[in-house]
Amino acid sequence: MKITNNFGMPQPFVDFAINDKYSKGKADISVTSLIDSPKIRLMKDKYDDQIEVDAVDMVWALFGTAVHSVLEKSKQSDDIITEERLYKEVDGWVLSGAIDRQEFISNDDGSRTVNIIDYKVTSVWSVIYGKPEWENQLNCYAYLASKENVGSLKICAILRDWNRRDAEKKEDYPKAPIVFVDIPLWDKSKTEEYIKERIRMHQEAQISFDLNEDVGLCSDEDMWKKNDTWAVKKKGQKRAIRVLDSEEEANNYIDWHNETDQAYTKKTDLEIEFRSGEYTRCGNYCSVADFCKQKKEREQ
Repeated sequence: MKITNNFGMPQPFVDFAINDKYSKGKADISVTSLIDSPKIRLMKDKYDDQIEVDAVDMVWALFGTAVHSVLEKSKQSDDIITEERLYKEVDGWVLSGAIDRQEFISNDDGSRTVNIIDYKVTSVWSVIYGKPEWENQLNCYAYLASKENVGSLKICAILRDWNRRDAEKKEDYPKAPIVFVDIPLWDKSKTEEYIKERIRMHQEAQISFDLNEDVGLCSDEDMWKKNDTWAVKKKGQKRAIRVLDSEEEANNYIDWHNETDQAYTKKTDLEIEFRSGEYTRCGNYCSVADFCKQKKEREQ
């Protein structure tokens, strides 16, 4: 991967980007890759020497690394383990995951319960609306730590865009710049089923890749696709009067608009415009987007 500095970032930031030493350890796949698109994982390997990432796009990764470095130095004991990478063999592949913090509680029967915490430097939006990948990731960690009884899963969210005024005025806004987010703990059968299915998907994609065959497509979830919408607007105009979540709702709105005296625009011919949800990751956050046939075909 080539690191560029098109925005004139200070050299220490560039050095961090160049010297990033992340490793999945002696494993076939890491948890973060397991829960992600098989296609993206394989394309990153294929085009590694051609991918260009600017240092400015790695600023928040630097903050995340700094947070982990500081918290890793916190007091450890037999009851607290930080930054431990665990391994487990699953259907022929070794899966690994680095757990930021494990807090152990001794039970009366001699067993132990572990509470798993993962640190994220993230946005307020992520805490308010949630991120499905957090649930997938932490339950995979629970699977790796299953030699212990897992008691709880939590995200410790460090909010880079937290605003005190919004915290005082908005009811659902986080009240502090660092908050814990409880993550649902799946039962063991659901977790194992999920992990085995993801392993199967990645293994099949790997075989196809090794045989120079098509490795499949990214799903809408992989591409962070926003929901499709239906815009009601005056004919010939771009600006929408209302944007709704289904064509039925849009038609119902037009009927209401034409029949009521409460409509806040003059009665006129209205039309419905379908607006496909944006593929957020493809546009801004995928390092292999420039090499992706699926993206190019969609944009034709």
